[in-house]
Amino acid sequence: MRRSLAGVALAVTSMVALSFLIPLGALVMSLVKEQSVTAAEQRAAALAPVLTLTTDPSALRESAAGLDEAEHLVIHLPDAQSLGDSQAPVKLLERAQQGRESISQKTPGGWICLQPVVLPGDRVAVIENFVPDEELTRGVKASWAVMLLLAIGLVGGSVLVADRLGAKVVRSSKKLAQASHTLGQGNLDTRVEPMGPKELRDAGVAFNAMAHRMTELLAIERELVADLSHRLRTPLTALHLASERMAGTPESARVEAAVHALESELQAIIAAARTPLAVGPMGHGMRSAETGSIPQATATGATGPTGPSECPRSEVADVVRRRTAFWAVLAEQQDRACSLDLTQEPTAVSLSDDDIAAVVDALIGNVFSHTPPGTAFAVRVARTAQAVELVVEDSGPGIPEPDRALSRGSSTGSSGLGLDIARRAAAVTGGSMRIAHAPRGGAHITVVFALAPSLRSERGPRGSRRRAGWWPRKR
Repeated sequence: MRRSLAGVALAVTSMVALSFLIPLGALVMSLVKEQSVTAAEQRAAALAPVLTLTTDPSALRESAAGLDEAEHLVIHLPDAQSLGDSQAPVKLLERAQQGRESISQKTPGGWICLQPVVLPGDRVAVIENFVPDEELTRGVKASWAVMLLLAIGLVGGSVLVADRLGAKVVRSSKKLAQASHTLGQGNLDTRVEPMGPKELRDAGVAFNAMAHRMTELLAIERELVADLSHRLRTPLTALHLASERMAGTPESARVEAAVHALESELQAIIAAARTPLAVGPMGHGMRSAETGSIPQATATGATGPTGPSECPRSEVADVVRRRTAFWAVLAEQQDRACSLDLTQEPTAVSLSDDDIAAVVDALIGNVFSHTPPGTAFAVRVARTAQAVELVVEDSGPGIPEPDRALSRGSSTGSSGLGLDIARRAAAVTGGSMRIAHAPRGGAHITVVFALAPSLRSERGPRGSRRRAGWWPRKR
């Protein structure tokens, strides 16, 4: 934009300068020529009264010498005697004498002025004044140089002013763009100082208002999540009392553990919702299901109130092993065969343990939610040169519309939230997600996580895996 504004100013000012310089230069040249010719005619006219009084050559030379620039002044007497070096053509001179006509015209080398003077006895003398070409253009080049320098100064000044104005506009635009990019990365404290033209100042004020309103809306949403989570404590308390009444039965310990786990999850959600706003790689913070810790924002490059956060790093295989073991207990109760296949190679990715756990829980939870009891499923983690692949497949009915299943609220009988969580987690690392039909006949979901930068150049033995576990169905 800055260069464009300077170019426009250069073009416009140059055209305006040329539109004035060309006619003004021609006018200056014409005025100088006219002044030189007029001066020559005046000198000839000044000598005419002397000729009417005397034709004495010495007297005429003395009179001519008293005039300015008389070196080109020539007097042609009636007796064909000429006082001075004549530059006039013979025919032109005869025309002035015989026709008694004043002549002023261009001749080779300059401009000639012939002034006839009628003497007593009907005799005719002619006064000749020759103006050389250098006299006709004296001072023209200097005038043109002054006008050219003035035009260059005006053009340069206009370009400089346009460049300064453009720099101010560009600076304001860049700051607004950088603030928008920073806000998009998750730094909700980003604000801009309105500056530049009125339109950009209005845009800066609108940006600040938008960022402030966004922070308010997110805070309200988090409070709503905390309130809704808190309302679940009532039925949770009822479950806790029911588990106490079941004391002594074989299922009481298992139910009590599940109730405690659910209560810990609920408490972590409430605490996370009420922490200061900070956007993580998946857009929210989650608590570890096993440790109960509350993670900080983990988006690469995201900043919170205290500054940039450190990039997270987790081993996918370790998290998958822990979460699969958690779900294996419920799989055994529902008579589901569950297998786990993990690679022995490093599987570090730029996500937190909680984000990976959320993906595993979402995918395995879908198996339990959308397949009947007794449906087998398998979990596999593989390593490629640049990525880690998490595969969850089952022998259920499968997913009829894979593309539609990735959209929240568009899948039949499902909110689509779990698959969307997995897709967004993969996208944060630069990976992807695929849905296909498994050899077992059910769904085959592959989540690809890009490896952490430090591992992308490393590659262990191909196909190196270890069987981490297998839980058969009850017979």
